[in-house]
Formats: sequence, C-alpha cells, structure tokens
Amino acid sequence: MSVGTSSAAGRGAGDDPADAPPGAGPGTDPDELPDGLVVADEHGRVVRFNAAAERITATRAADALGQPLEKALPLEDLDGRRWWQLTDPYGGLAIRGRQPERNLLLPGGREVLVTARYVRDWPTGPVSRVVVSLRDTEARRRTERSHAELIATVAHELRSPLTSVKGFTATLLAKWERFTDDQKRLMLETVDADADRVTRLIAELLDISRIDSGRLEVRRQPVDMGAAVGRHIQAYVAAGQSADRFLLRVEQPLPMLWADPDKIDQVLSNLIENAVRHGEGTVTIDITAAPSPREGEETGTSVTVSDEGPGIPEESMNRVFTRFWRGSKRGGTGLGLYIVKGIVEAHGGTITVGRAPGGGAEFRFTLPVAAPAYLAQ
Repeated sequence: MSVGTSSAAGRGAGDDPADAPPGAGPGTDPDELPDGLVVADEHGRVVRFNAAAERITATRAADALGQPLEKALPLEDLDGRRWWQLTDPYGGLAIRGRQPERNLLLPGGREVLVTARYVRDWPTGPVSRVVVSLRDTEARRRTERSHAELIATVAHELRSPLTSVKGFTATLLAKWERFTDDQKRLMLETVDADADRVTRLIAELLDISRIDSGRLEVRRQPVDMGAAVGRHIQAYVAAGQSADRFLLRVEQPLPMLWADPDKIDQVLSNLIENAVRHGEGTVTIDITAAPSPREGEETGTSVTVSDEGPGIPEESMNRVFTRFWRGSKRGGTGLGLYIVKGIVEAHGGTITVGRAPGGGAEFRFTLPVAAPAYLAQ
C-alpha cells in the first residue's frame, strides 16, 4: 500500500456522496449512519472515521484519523491473513471497483462484516479514495442462532410423531392378521393423531416463514368475534372440559370487525389453549369495543383472555412473544405466541400480556375495524 502524508479531516467533514455507503443521501452526516464508515485518501491515510466505526472497532476517531488504513483498521480474514496486504486496494487490477461483503476479524477476534469501494476519478485510473463500510455481526448471529434453534426444534418435534407413524404402520403391514379390530383401530387412531400433529407443525413453520418475510396475507371478511369465541368454548366442552370452566362476556354494541376469520381462529385457539393448559380456574374471555390501534380510526375490537393460574413471572413478560418461549414444561413447540403476535400485527393490531385480576395470565389483543373503503363512504 502506498502511504504518504495528508491533512486529516474531521470524522464528519465533507459532503461527497462517494464517502458514504449505498443508501446515504447527499449531505448525510457520517455520524448519523448506522454502519461504520472509514474513508482513506489517495495516499492510504484515513480521512473519515464515523461514530459507528468508533463503536464497532473500539477505536477513537482521533486515534484513527491520519493513520494508514491498515493500521487504523487492522483487519484479518478467517485464515489469519492481513486483509489490506492481501487485497492491495491501491495496486492490483485497475478495473476493480469494490470488494464484496465478507466476514473479517478485528484485533481480539471480533467478527465484522466489511465491504469496500474503490473510487477512481476516471475509469482504470489510480484509486483516489477507499470507502469501507463496517457492520456488526451480532444481529446476524442472533438470526442464525434463531434459525438453528428452529431447525433443531422442528427436527425434535417431527421425530416423535414420525417414529410413531412408521412404527405402527410397519407393525400393521407385517402382522395385520394377528390384531383384533379394536387393536387396529387404536393404532390407526394414533397414526391419524400423529399425522395431524405433523401437519400442525408444518403449518406453524409456514406461518413463521411468512411472518418473518412480511408475506402473511390477510383476507378480510366480516367476523363475529363473540360467535368465534363461542365455537372454541363449545369444542372444549365437547372434548370433556366443564362448561363452568369458561366465562364469555361480550360488550354490546360492538363495531363490525373486518378480519381474516381463519387467522383470528388461530389466534383465539392459541390463547384459549394456553389458558386451559397452563392456567387454572375459570378462563374468562372479554370482548369489548376499544380505541383503534390504527391512526385515523376511532374504534376497534378488543379481546382479553385471562385465567386464575400462577400467571407469568414478571421477568418473563418481555419474552412471551419470542420464538420457543414456553410457559411451562407441558409440551408445545414454543412457537404459538410468536405466530399470534405476527397475525395480530399483520391485521394492524396490538397484543399485550399482563397479570389478570385473579392472579393468572392475561392476554389482550386489539384489532382495528379495518372496514373496506366503500363502507366508510
């Protein structure tokens, strides 16, 4: 690298768009950028070192300005090779315009994402500036860990029902004549239940994929929230729960709600199942009119599901809607409430968790009316 002398400009000086990463508008203050920005002049000395670069590298701008780039930003690749000597930005092919993003190491082994742009005053001319963008990898690492946990959870949850399905079907095929009709029915009912479990898990994975990518579609129709909750209660009573376990209170009048009925059923199913499985005492569902969470609308519909169990510890409240959170050791993938939050927010609504008056958990979600435009006219 060619090294000479140059006066060091302040870390926020200059309005040249070439000094900023892609997406930064003309005149953007480098210290306002979320990513680290380091700029070296034609002599290889640092003339820009923004606040994010200070934070990411733990180096003060005053110590970096005027230093050779390889000294101010001593990067190594994952094989321990010095990056600036390896890439030689001021030498090499004159047609090079950039270095693609890649993982590099700072002193101490901290990993950062680095991309560089070589600025030339004319094509194939000498490099007049090297613009380096730095990004902390911690957020990406959290995402990668989350994906790895998701894969491990799914593999674990799929293994049990698939092992059961395989075992029972193989046994039936090999020894069909040895079993009575009642035994065959029991094994086939088990296979059917395990197949339903696999189907539910796959549906959850698809929902998570759509939520994470912002592609969760909402097909709005008029929804009678009281009737929807009533159907879930009836299903639990038919399955053996006592009718006295549930208390449904509907405030009248309610605004007409336009929402996706299937997805609202999914939200209600998760919240009521949590109250039944993890809570105790009476499960109370209150449906009321409420201020709309969407700006420009006056009213919305609020649903509160509460129980009389031990509730959720205060220290866990902020993790309830994250992936893999489990309120107890009574099974489940820990994905249900994450999906519930995604569905509610896809409707433009909000959801909160707190402590019920009876001491148990209380989940409350509010949806905007979201009536079609022609009805509002």
